[in-house]
Amino acid sequence: MTTPTRAAVVESGGAPFTLSDVELDAPGPGEALVRMVATGLCHTDLGVASGGLPFPLPGVLGHEGAGVVEAVGPDVTGVEPGDHVVLSFTSCGGCRNCRDGHPAYCATWLPLNLIGGRRADGTSTISRDGTPIGGHFFGQSSFAERALVDERSLVKVDPEVPLASIAPLGCGVQTGVGAVWNVLTPRVGSTLVVLGAGAVGLSAVMAAALTPAARIIAVDRVAERLALAEELGATHTVNAAEADLGEALAQLTDGQGADGVVETTGNVTVLRQGADVLAARGTLVVVGAPPFGTEVALDVNGLLPGKRIVGITLGDSETQTCIPALVQLVKEGRLPLHRLIGTYPFADIDQAVRDMNAGKTIKPVLTF
Repeated sequence: MTTPTRAAVVESGGAPFTLSDVELDAPGPGEALVRMVATGLCHTDLGVASGGLPFPLPGVLGHEGAGVVEAVGPDVTGVEPGDHVVLSFTSCGGCRNCRDGHPAYCATWLPLNLIGGRRADGTSTISRDGTPIGGHFFGQSSFAERALVDERSLVKVDPEVPLASIAPLGCGVQTGVGAVWNVLTPRVGSTLVVLGAGAVGLSAVMAAALTPAARIIAVDRVAERLALAEELGATHTVNAAEADLGEALAQLTDGQGADGVVETTGNVTVLRQGADVLAARGTLVVVGAPPFGTEVALDVNGLLPGKRIVGITLGDSETQTCIPALVQLVKEGRLPLHRLIGTYPFADIDQAVRDMNAGKTIKPVLTF
């Protein structure tokens, strides 16, 4: 039995999101049918919609979903109908990195999440007028009133917390938080620099404020975002549109450089500046993703004093542990995620895209 639902479909690269009637396959082994309550809009969705990645279009995107389980397929044990869930990325569960607690580095991550558009066995989860279209995006394709979701994408959460307030945890927030908590692990007195004060960067700032870091320096070109960064825990800010970044950071770190840098912009010039400002034994975490094939030049001798450059996907988080902890912090007011969110009815997805591209809304959340 297929399930009819309404989804935002991207017909071809660069086309807008258009609402369309589609059919979801019946939940198979390890899958659940979820009624969507909210879903975040992320730059990754926009990059795929633009045709920048080889995801099969027409297709349904969306990978920061939150909703209520309606039905489960065979062998699903972690959730049952009625459970509130946050949706995140999927993984195979059996490769070395999955078994080692690092599912974001799953051997099959790219086809399962970003570019495959189908289940691991090649079957389709979404069709329209009997013809399969791209789906299974991050194991969820949550730009729809209902989603067919991999069990490994599902995280059961506290039903007392409004789902629209925690939908972005599945990707953007988890990414920024994990860069700080899972990779940089600031010690007492550390200096951290966050390059870019969008949703991921501001999540990194909030995470850093919950550590013993002494200096948290946010960098952006938009004054309003820097003001918000200060309210969320940044001790200093640098407006890169007005100041030389290298000079400003040298001054703020007393010439010592930064112990940790989180690069969220995807701009290789900014990435290089982040590498240059590292202190001895400092670590640069690369979060922002430029187009495939992009390279950056580095001063090799500058790296020899123990400096590290580490790429990261989705915060290197183990979702079943990380996301419930973040939900608890949101519930207690210690992770003020609401400061980033602007909500839009699902039908207004194109307005949400425009506001996100214009910088009016840091983290649009579509509500159903």
